[in-house]
Amino acid sequence: MKKVGSDIRKISKIRYQEKVPEYWGPTPDEARKIMVKKSKALKDKRTSLKEAVQKHVKDGINLGIGGFVNTRVPFAAVREVVRHGARNLTLSFQSNSICVELLAGAMILDPDRVSIKRAEFAWWGYEIIGIAPLLRYLTTNGLIEVDDYTNYGMSVRFKAAAMGIPFIPVRDHGGSDMELVNKGQMVECPYTGRNTYLLPACHPDVGLVHVSAADQNGNSRIFGALCTCPEIAMASTYTIVTAERIIPEENIRNFPNLTEVPHPAVDSLVERSYGAYPGACYGFHWFDMEHIKMFRAAGEDFRMTGDKTMLKKYYDEYVFGCEDYDDFLEKVSYKTLSKVNKLDGGQPIILT
Repeated sequence: MKKVGSDIRKISKIRYQEKVPEYWGPTPDEARKIMVKKSKALKDKRTSLKEAVQKHVKDGINLGIGGFVNTRVPFAAVREVVRHGARNLTLSFQSNSICVELLAGAMILDPDRVSIKRAEFAWWGYEIIGIAPLLRYLTTNGLIEVDDYTNYGMSVRFKAAAMGIPFIPVRDHGGSDMELVNKGQMVECPYTGRNTYLLPACHPDVGLVHVSAADQNGNSRIFGALCTCPEIAMASTYTIVTAERIIPEENIRNFPNLTEVPHPAVDSLVERSYGAYPGACYGFHWFDMEHIKMFRAAGEDFRMTGDKTMLKKYYDEYVFGCEDYDDFLEKVSYKTLSKVNKLDGGQPIILT
């Protein structure tokens, strides 16, 4: 056992020496240069989802995706990115499922419209209903590069960026294989002399975040789990926020402590009810597991057979066959939306 442990440490040491520090997006200095120039004034940032995506999403950017697996994910925004098209993307997120799989499926169907170059994350999968078949396909065939972190590690990378610092020390990567699969660096702590693992800050070019409510300036409230969304919004050089409700500015002032994303971090704001559907949004609706399973099944069928028919049918019907998100929701049906509303159980939120 001692020899095995010694060999692992030797391998790890070699890997440390091989690592070249690199940011898969704007460097802290580049991000800061953009952020300090932006106006911090209160102003109406409301726009359409199509206009927001056209303005901010370009080829080759780092796209930050909020939410957690199936919870309050920015599905409406990601769907619009697919419709708009963006190539050579880097995806940065904590944990996600249908949003990143939607981008992966779009790449499989038409890489000239949407393509993913690499992804840095903690978890890409569906949790209780299975792993992500399209991620398996992309990685098995060497089509994307992956940078792997723990859930905590990826979250604090966004936290470091939100704080304006270039890296952050953590305890949960050192001494494990996690040291071999990401851009972190093991160093000697100048205070204790012990090994300390450093993770680079993560600044997306554009962050996509769905929130419970916001005023027209972008001050946003989030109820339920925060899912690293405040950090992603404040780490991104530009952020598109979709909100279940736009509420009066006076309401935000009534309870300023409920603001999780401050207005300077928001560049475009879209009122978009069911913007997380088929994921859940606390206080509004629950997951639509049947829709998620349907999409996953299409991806799994492609992975197993190589036949794109089921996958293409989904995109033709729910992405390109709907002119806007209201058309998408109409296709989903009132009956289904009513069902997921009831399943939420009326979780408490404050909109006043």
